[in-house]
Amino acid sequence: MGICEGRTVIITGAGGGLGRAYALAFAAEGANVVVNDIGASLEGEGRDTSAADNVVATINEAGQGRAIANYEDVTDWDATARLVKAAIDEFGDLHVVVNNAGIVRDRMFVSATLDEWDATMHVHLRGHFCTARHAVDYWRTKSKDGRDPDARIINTTSGAGLQGSMAQAAYSTAKGGIAALTLVQAAELGRYGITANALAPAARTRMTEQAFAEKMATDGDAFDVMDPANVAPAVVWLGSTESRDVTGCVFELEGGQIMLEDGWREGPHVDKGARWDPANVGDAVSKLLAERVPPRKVWGT
Repeated sequence: MGICEGRTVIITGAGGGLGRAYALAFAAEGANVVVNDIGASLEGEGRDTSAADNVVATINEAGQGRAIANYEDVTDWDATARLVKAAIDEFGDLHVVVNNAGIVRDRMFVSATLDEWDATMHVHLRGHFCTARHAVDYWRTKSKDGRDPDARIINTTSGAGLQGSMAQAAYSTAKGGIAALTLVQAAELGRYGITANALAPAARTRMTEQAFAEKMATDGDAFDVMDPANVAPAVVWLGSTESRDVTGCVFELEGGQIMLEDGWREGPHVDKGARWDPANVGDAVSKLLAERVPPRKVWGT
């Protein structure tokens, strides 16, 4: 038996890349998988059901786990209610939501447009909210009825959201918001038997091949560090019953590396015990900057 035997998982954006790798890995560990993907372009345009259908066919042909396709838009409140209902109707329960769907609108900040900004926030932030919010309603009801939901929210942030990335102001902002959302979900939802964690995966996908072509090219290497399948085992474990004591964490995953992010925390400080004179603030800040742990550089600098 796999570590997710009988558990039901919704994975958004599961038609390709990381989402596809997650779906196959969950199914291999005995999970029931709802493969959600609208089949849009990187820019969020168009619709094509074949991507989700192909993943489902691969799972069902392998005979490990069970899978159904779903084509609902994760930014649509009513559609995501139908997505959650479809999982429960088909498999009788829901245990895990993996928020993976996303788009990119790469642009230097001075050239960014309002429409690009709004589209990025809509898919990443609203998209992370809608499916999880409906799932939480279901799990909260189970908890109040005395049935332990033992549930998981697994969000997708990014190195861009944790340290910033040149030409990705909107994407970095949205992904940083997802990391903060994860902390709040973990703090609020534990009482209902729900954990919330986030991933910052580095792997070869349509998005990363476009933004970081040189880094993603690992042809000829003994170990394909950028294979999306490398990220999947940690995601599957987070979705299993074995991870019930892990919540409020952000993991960076790349190749064979699992890194736990340390997060924002208080650094060096100075307290005058009285109001500062503006002319004296500069010296105090210089002292603090000299004492701090140097931050990671913004990607691309």
